[in-house]
Amino acid sequence: MIPLLSIVVPIHDVEPYLAECLESLAAQTLKDFEVVCVDDGSLDGSRRVAEEFAGRDSRFVVLRQPHQGPGPARNLGVRHARAPYLAFADGDDVVPPRAYELLVSSLRETGSDLACGAVLRLEDGELAPSTMHEKVFRRRVLCTHVMDRRSLARDRTVWNKVYRTAFWRERGLEFPAGIYEDVPVAIRAHVLAAGVDVLDDVVYHWRRRDAGEGSITQRRTELPNLTERLGAIRSVRAFLDETAPELKATFDDLVLEKDIVFLFQALEEAADGDCGPALEVAGQWLAELGPEVIAAAPSLRRLELHLVERGLVKELRQVREFRRAAAEGTRVVPRGWRNTGWYGDYPYFRDRKLAIPDEVYDAREELRLVAKVEECGWTGREYLLRGQVAIHRVECKPGRVSLVLSDGRRKVPLTAKRVGPQGLVATIDPRSLEGGGPTWRLQARTETRGLVLKGWFRDGESGPTWRLSVAEGSRRGMDIPQ
Repeated sequence: MIPLLSIVVPIHDVEPYLAECLESLAAQTLKDFEVVCVDDGSLDGSRRVAEEFAGRDSRFVVLRQPHQGPGPARNLGVRHARAPYLAFADGDDVVPPRAYELLVSSLRETGSDLACGAVLRLEDGELAPSTMHEKVFRRRVLCTHVMDRRSLARDRTVWNKVYRTAFWRERGLEFPAGIYEDVPVAIRAHVLAAGVDVLDDVVYHWRRRDAGEGSITQRRTELPNLTERLGAIRSVRAFLDETAPELKATFDDLVLEKDIVFLFQALEEAADGDCGPALEVAGQWLAELGPEVIAAAPSLRRLELHLVERGLVKELRQVREFRRAAAEGTRVVPRGWRNTGWYGDYPYFRDRKLAIPDEVYDAREELRLVAKVEECGWTGREYLLRGQVAIHRVECKPGRVSLVLSDGRRKVPLTAKRVGPQGLVATIDPRSLEGGGPTWRLQARTETRGLVLKGWFRDGESGPTWRLSVAEGSRRGMDIPQ
């Protein structure tokens, strides 16, 4: 009988974790599957663990190959996969019980080429969000695509997914050799798929290994690993150049947010006077990204990259310490009156000895307006609203503030009274809303030393967009709920 799902598990020296991984596969609520374990030349007891599973559960099979890396091991497993659906799991990770039932069911319902789901990090038996994945899987969206949902460019792993095997083979998807083999394949699959199902269910527990172990994660600041990571980045950027150039900026943003950190860590860990090899690798990274990508980075990241480019490792280390110490965020300060600039308040700003250009610190594009409603209610004759307006990361009082209610078609200006540096009070005359829509939003506009910002009020500190509802039907302002 041909199974419904093939799960390929590359195995190399993961004996302490492998039994838990395979047990999690055996416990899946979807029972109709096969597990193709590929022993990639393990030197520990991993093969024995896998063969014991295969001996007592006919759904498990074990293949062997000389050590070539996870990519070739997965490719061998795919060649032996028989099912119409295909999944991957790493031998040191864990798959939640309903994961494959949810993913396969979605594909059978929608006809999409792949389905993907949320990920948690597993460390010392505790689960925590995966920072790389959490922005992608906040809500369920079926039959979408990376071109329509750009956040999917952050979804660079293959093991939180189920693919249609026919799609995989027809598109010629294959893992390259090397230790960052999944990134190019995951991105290619997203671009080449006709449809993608995004589930908000957690479908994978990605293990963070114990400190000191020889996993790829623990060795990611080693220079050969950084060179291989750069190779994977080059591969993806070349593919996007040819097939989906609109996604390149999104991918580059993630490289500057996540991958580049390992390069900084390598320079931080290098012995004084022995930074030459790391700086040489760093130069290759910066050359690949190019000046336009670097110029588009946030200001504090631009400063780090500028210091790397100039070989100022001591100063880079101090800036990295500054970043880690700024748990509550970093400040942006105005400079100049006639033509005010807004700059990150970071080390070495306008240091004459280093002569770092002001544009490295320019943070104007990073500023945003924070507007929140703290209290609102009906007074009997009018609707009273109390709130605050501030500029994120800026300590000075916002300048001129104006408020506008909008139902999407009409705009109703409101008069606001300032209370303290950031507080304000506004009143809404119900008669001004007559004939308008059932739902109104409140927008603030500020002008502070030439800086103009707009933003919608939110309900409290971090709540949803604040909305004022008028009873459906009459559209009369007096129908505001009391």
